[in-house]
Amino acid sequence: MSPLVHRIYIATLAGIVVFTAVYLTYKGFSYYNTTVEERFYHPDHTLLKSSGPYGHGLGIIGTLLILIGVFGYIAKKRYRFLARFGRLKYWLEFHIFLCTLGPVMILFHTAFKFGGIVSISFWSMVAVVASGVIGRVIYIQIPRTIEGRELSLGEIQETKNDINDILKNTYHADQGIFEKIANATTPKNEASKSKLLSGMIGKYFEDRKTVNTIKKSLREKNLPTEDINKMVTLIENEISINNKIARLQTMQKLFKYWHVAHLPFAIIMLIIMVIHVAITLAFGYKWIF
Repeated sequence: MSPLVHRIYIATLAGIVVFTAVYLTYKGFSYYNTTVEERFYHPDHTLLKSSGPYGHGLGIIGTLLILIGVFGYIAKKRYRFLARFGRLKYWLEFHIFLCTLGPVMILFHTAFKFGGIVSISFWSMVAVVASGVIGRVIYIQIPRTIEGRELSLGEIQETKNDINDILKNTYHADQGIFEKIANATTPKNEASKSKLLSGMIGKYFEDRKTVNTIKKSLREKNLPTEDINKMVTLIENEISINNKIARLQTMQKLFKYWHVAHLPFAIIMLIIMVIHVAITLAFGYKWIF
């Protein structure tokens, strides 16, 4: 999958989630905005209530999406015969998509009415989604192969280009610009780990300012636009790799701790979901069949 196709793929998945949330809100806004006591008299109550054809269907489809997303990704990681069916990173992205779309549907299935043991499952689901977002942020900070395997520090360092030689020999950067670029791409000690988030945000804006300053200096030298763009891309990649190397150990530890929080909530959610479905069936509730 080329970078362009991958961006279109991600944009499509995100667009489906947004469209679904907007559509469900639009379709049932009047009903969901009515107090619980008055919903019985709403013309859409029979359709949109949790046990109604529409509301019940959202719960069933949402549950299936979550189950497919969770167990599909687990199977991909565990069974080797699935290795030929796409890269792990794409399965992870599809897992995130299904486990975001599913909870959105379940949210509307509840008709924003939470109570009893099901509320534990719902809030566990919210915790899973929230921790999943945090986990994704941590995940992308850890350099990986194109297949999604985590790189070691030595492997990351091997991917670094000798940017100094490239700038001197290929693009013939003069001494003044070369010194600015060398200073920008030289690894520096990161701030305290206790200020990791604020440090990352501050470093991001600092790096953008540095890159923009270098870009301005390159334009003042009347270099070809194509060469400027290629040099800036090299510089941005080098800065990104340096930042990831500096944060590697911290991110690896955070990712391990993240599993401790993410997995239990997912298990609680699934167990109570199964109990909820079993009780629903035991009381004779049916959908359209």
